[in-house]
Amino acid sequence: MEQRIDRIKKQLHSQSYKLTPQREATVRVLLEHEDDHLSAEEVYMLVKEKYPEIGLATVYRTLELLTELKVVDKINFGDGVSRYDLRQEGADHFHHHLVCLECGAVDEIQEDLLGDVEKVVEKRWNFEIKDHRLTFHGICYRCRT
Repeated sequence: MEQRIDRIKKQLHSQSYKLTPQREATVRVLLEHEDDHLSAEEVYMLVKEKYPEIGLATVYRTLELLTELKVVDKINFGDGVSRYDLRQEGADHFHHHLVCLECGAVDEIQEDLLGDVEKVVEKRWNFEIKDHRLTFHGICYRCRT
């Protein structure tokens, strides 16, 4: 985890930002709960356990900055709640998600499945793609058994 934090710190420094203690606390929570797709409020509650003096506005600003710098991705699974997901290191694109309509589980697909689709879109519509997101909604393997 320390190596990942150090790389994020360097990423912030390259954009003229510092990894303040509040930002580091937020990043640590995201790393500790990397598979959980936390909302800003959930991040805040977890950060507050360790740093009671931190404010909700600080966590919101930190998450927005990390989103802007592409350290995290802001996602919505159709439930009206923005969630934050650490971007995989070295990934060219956001990863894909499987959202279960029964239990609400969210599983991730790290493999980029849209390379050929991107080429068609770029060529046919003369559109330069910077990123893409794909979310499948259905019934997960846990609920199907």
